[in-house]
Amino acid sequence: MGQRVLPGNPPLTLTLRRSARARRIALRVSALDGGITLTLPEGASEAEALAFARSKADWLRARTAERPGAVAVALGAALPVEGRVLTLAPVEGRSVRAEGDLLRVPGPAGQAGARAQGWLKALARDRLAAAADRHAAALGLPYNRITLRDTRSRWGSCSSAGALSFSWRLAMAPPEVLDYVAAHEVAHLAEMNHSPAFWAVVRRLYGPCEAPRRWLREEGPGLHRYRF
Repeated sequence: MGQRVLPGNPPLTLTLRRSARARRIALRVSALDGGITLTLPEGASEAEALAFARSKADWLRARTAERPGAVAVALGAALPVEGRVLTLAPVEGRSVRAEGDLLRVPGPAGQAGARAQGWLKALARDRLAAAADRHAAALGLPYNRITLRDTRSRWGSCSSAGALSFSWRLAMAPPEVLDYVAAHEVAHLAEMNHSPAFWAVVRRLYGPCEAPRRWLREEGPGLHRYRF
């Protein structure tokens, strides 16, 4: 349905969408990018929906103000790596490496973000392959392959052919969170659903998983703040 702007300080841009499944007018502020979606059920008028949004304008401005801004990854920037915060710093040589609380990045300053991203992707592949191998061996079921993506809607997936896919941004999360996501997707090799039987497999592979699931809900969206 397009976008509309609510005047004010600051003005708010709303993305309007109509949904046959919606039962009432609803507003949602994305935890990923702060975008505001105004959902209209069938039969609701645009004027009615915009009036509802205007009545919630103070709440919307408070929510968008709370959202941390994007972080441009460059020399001097702080970047989470395996749950620790490292500061990008220049170094001579060819290899990116973590030293104490620094992430040493060689080469021209303008390429620091891209080099850090490449290093994170390699780290993610290494850690996820090791975790998936361990969990698949414990389960006694092989997977087909591992693919890394930059997905926003999910941290991992498992196809019916046994292909595993993960977000490379998991390299920024604490190791136990990455390990949980690997166990979760490997468990789908046995149970392609989210039934009680599936969660029993996850607990057998990983153990209690409430803490990493909570971290992903509360802290995971923040990993998408980092722009390389």
